[in-house]
Amino acid sequence: MFKWFKSGSPWIWLSGGMVSISLVAVLGVLLLIGWKGLSYFWPAPVYQFEVVSPDGARQNIIGQIYERKQVSRTQLADAGHDVSGLPQEMERILVKTGNRDLQNHDFTYILAPLIVSRTTPMGMVAIERGQGGEFYGQLLNVIIEGKSFPEESEALSAFVQLGKNVQGKIEALQSTLASLNHRLVKLETGHGAERNKVLIQIREVDVELAALRDELDTSLLVVKTAAGKEVSVPLGNVVNAWLPNDMVLGKKLTHWVTQIASFVSSDPREANTEGGVFPAIFGTVFLVILMSMMVTPLGVVAAIYLHEYAKKNVFTRIIRIAVVNLAGVPSIVYGVFGLGFLVYMVGGNIDRLFFSDSLPNPTFGTPGVLWSALTLALLTLPVVIVATEEGLTRIPASVRHGSLALGATKAETLWRVVLPMASPAIMTGLILAIARAAGEVAPLMLVGVVKVAPDLPVDQIFPYVHLDRKFMHLGYHIYDVGFQSPNVEASRPLVYATSFLLVTVIVALNLSAIAIRNHLREKYRTLEQ
Repeated sequence: MFKWFKSGSPWIWLSGGMVSISLVAVLGVLLLIGWKGLSYFWPAPVYQFEVVSPDGARQNIIGQIYERKQVSRTQLADAGHDVSGLPQEMERILVKTGNRDLQNHDFTYILAPLIVSRTTPMGMVAIERGQGGEFYGQLLNVIIEGKSFPEESEALSAFVQLGKNVQGKIEALQSTLASLNHRLVKLETGHGAERNKVLIQIREVDVELAALRDELDTSLLVVKTAAGKEVSVPLGNVVNAWLPNDMVLGKKLTHWVTQIASFVSSDPREANTEGGVFPAIFGTVFLVILMSMMVTPLGVVAAIYLHEYAKKNVFTRIIRIAVVNLAGVPSIVYGVFGLGFLVYMVGGNIDRLFFSDSLPNPTFGTPGVLWSALTLALLTLPVVIVATEEGLTRIPASVRHGSLALGATKAETLWRVVLPMASPAIMTGLILAIARAAGEVAPLMLVGVVKVAPDLPVDQIFPYVHLDRKFMHLGYHIYDVGFQSPNVEASRPLVYATSFLLVTVIVALNLSAIAIRNHLREKYRTLEQ
């Protein structure tokens, strides 16, 4: 046993065990987040409960089971509920009832002992609305352009498809209208004939939009609520509608995939508690790419100077100590620096020099994606410098001497020999920078990220890339939905789904960088040998 300990084998097994436990814990967390988030898009059945209150009154409740929890009679009594006739321990069911505009809440609690019956009748419809949250009830009629259709499932699919087609046309016209308005602003001085032509086009687009909105008003879903009230939901307020109790497994899988695709590709609604996260995905990826384009040359140039040109003296030692210390500075401090120096000082001077006609409305003297990318570039700069310098250190001096002996200058040696061989190390630094920057939220709250951004940083309006605009970010979206949401219960699944999506985006960005690094490593392996 003593020889076994002396050989070091126990420490190898201990290290391997700790690594295995860490991997299992990380995978467990990711699986939990993925399960909690992705299960939200599954078409859960819509139940109809008949519930009796302690005083004998009966009530119908329609909705989806959201959560189950065991509670005690003492807990209910402490909360002020009537517990007469209830057992000591019971199940409490949280039901998502929707219909917020009718009953002023989305959820209700039901105690299992008070349930008289629970059924999943056919024809129960779940409606995802643009405003007012989800709506649940018994589907009575589908009216498409003034015509009534008794075939519920087929008519409902045609109804939803008509809504998507009309909304697509409306979005295209709205994009055209925005371009025309932007063009009209550019023609404010002079160009009378062309200006009149643009005004005529704007009026034509307005007429088409009005006709499409009228088309939305002629199509309705007639639904009966749990209280027996008939409600008409117009097509213009319907994002999607389905009959979960009528679906077979294949249709449920198709609906699940469609809902996930819609979540990834659509805009948020209802204070970010509903809808999708496409602007946040786009903002996150665009920010990371822009940050990478800024931090890579800065970090590589700094590392080349420190390793290839700078002499070993007090000045270079101070620089190295500063680089190490910068890596440990809290990220919020970078945000304060970015706001004070980059936004107000640099951006303010840019406005005074180049955009004086727009003042006092700032153009670059306000938080935006450019300053956010620069702030994250400064935050991750030490990582790139250290990784690049380590890569330069590993290159044998004989390679440099051979290049110089063949007549190359030092600059040519660096550009054609040293940097290509150090490129895998540069990519390693970039991978570490992406991994840290993609999840940062605190500095972005000061230098550019917002709750809702009406326009993306990239569009079809010249100059096409607008670095002065504010943007959305997946990390800040998680914070906003999880802690600033007016409806915590409704937004909780979106927190899990967005968290899983953020991890997926970070993994995808890292895998792309790792693939490039591996390609460069194989390409220059012969030089290293």
